Amino acid sequence: MLAPYASNPAVSRGRLHFESPSTRRDAFQRDRDRIIHSTAFRRLKHKTQVFVSPDGDHFRTRLTHSLEVAQIGRAIARTLQLNEDLTEALCLAHDLGHPPFGHVGEDVLAARMAPWGGFDHNGHTIRMLTTLEVRYADFDGLNLSWETLEGLAKHNGPVASPGWALGDYNALHDLDLGTHAGPEAQLAALADDIAYDNHDLDDGLRAGLFTLGEVAAAVPLVAECLDAVRARHPGAPDDRLAAELVRFQIGRMADDLIDETARRLAALAPNDVDAIRGAGAPVVSFSEAMQAAERDLKRFLYANMYFHARNLAMREPAAAVTGELFDTLHDDPSKLPADWLARLPEAEPARARHIADFIAGMTDRYALKSFEALGGQIAFPPGAII
Repeated sequence: MLAPYASNPAVSRGRLHFESPSTRRDAFQRDRDRIIHSTAFRRLKHKTQVFVSPDGDHFRTRLTHSLEVAQIGRAIARTLQLNEDLTEALCLAHDLGHPPFGHVGEDVLAARMAPWGGFDHNGHTIRMLTTLEVRYADFDGLNLSWETLEGLAKHNGPVASPGWALGDYNALHDLDLGTHAGPEAQLAALADDIAYDNHDLDDGLRAGLFTLGEVAAAVPLVAECLDAVRARHPGAPDDRLAAELVRFQIGRMADDLIDETARRLAALAPNDVDAIRGAGAPVVSFSEAMQAAERDLKRFLYANMYFHARNLAMREPAAAVTGELFDTLHDDPSKLPADWLARLPEAEPARARHIADFIAGMTDRYALKSFEALGGQIAFPPGAII
C-alpha cells in the first residue's frame, strides 16, 4: 500500500549499467540486499560512532547505529505509506563513507586532501557504492538504482556545490542535485537524528559522562519524557528509567514527525514523488516545537558528550594516526598493500585520492594496526574511552 507520492520501484529511473529485472525482488529490495552484502557495510562494525574502538560491547558502533536508523525509518515509512525498502536501503547506507575515528578522521583527511579537492563522507559514500566496491564482473560499484543514489546524495537537502567525488558520479548519472530528495530520503535523514540523539544519550549515561538528573535539568524535552516515564514506573532504578526514557522519547519524536509530515502532505497534496522533490522545502519534518527541542538536546550532547574531556582526549591520537598514515603512504606508496599499489595512478589528484580511498575504508582497529605496522607508536591518555 504505497501512497501516490511514495517512490515506486516499478517506475524507477534505472541504473547506470542496465541489468535485467529480477523476477523475485524489485529494484529497491535489490539495492538494500546489495548494501547489506557489501564489504563496506561489514566494516561499519569496527568504525567509530562516538567512542573510538570502545572496550564495552554495549556501546554503539556505526553498524549498530545504522541498523537502529533503519528500524526507526522503516516503522515510520510504513505509517506514512512510503516505500519501506528504499527507506531501509538509505538508512543502512547513509554512513558507509565515514573514515576511521569518525569526524576526527574525516577532518584530518579533508585537510590532507585540500590540495586535491578535499574529502567529505557523504561524497565518499557515493564513491564507495559506485566505484570502490568491486563485487561484479561487469561494472565497478554496486550499480544501485537512481533513487537510492539520489537519496544518499541529497538526504540533507539540495547540493549546490558538490565535491569532486559526488560531482564525478553526477556527471555520469545526473542525480538532479538542485532539488530536494524524495520523501524516503528525507525520512532517512530524520530517522538518523532520532536514532543518534537518543542512543547517544543512552551511551553517554552508560559511560557515566552525565546523569539523568543533569540532562533533564538542561533539556526540557528530556525532563518532560522522564516525568512521564517515572509516572508509569514509580520506584524504578535509574538504569531502567534510562532505557524507558530512550524508548519513550524515540516514540515521542517519531509521532511528532509523522503528525507534522501528514500536515505538510495535506497542504501540498502531491500527486507523485516529483511533486515532493519540487516542493522547494522539506515535506518530511519535525514540528517547529520539536525542532527547537531537538536542538536543545543536541547542544547538551555536544557540550557533555562529544566534547567531553574523555572524548576530546581521544581526538589528538586519532588525528595523529590518520594524518601520519596519509603522509607516510603518500610519500612512499610502496608501503601500500600489493593490490592497492598495483592500481596506484601515476598523477595527481588521482594518486592522492587513491590513498585517501584506502585510508577511508579502514576500520578503527585496522587503522591502528596499519599505523603500528608502518612503525608508528601511539599512546591513548589514561581514562580515555577506547
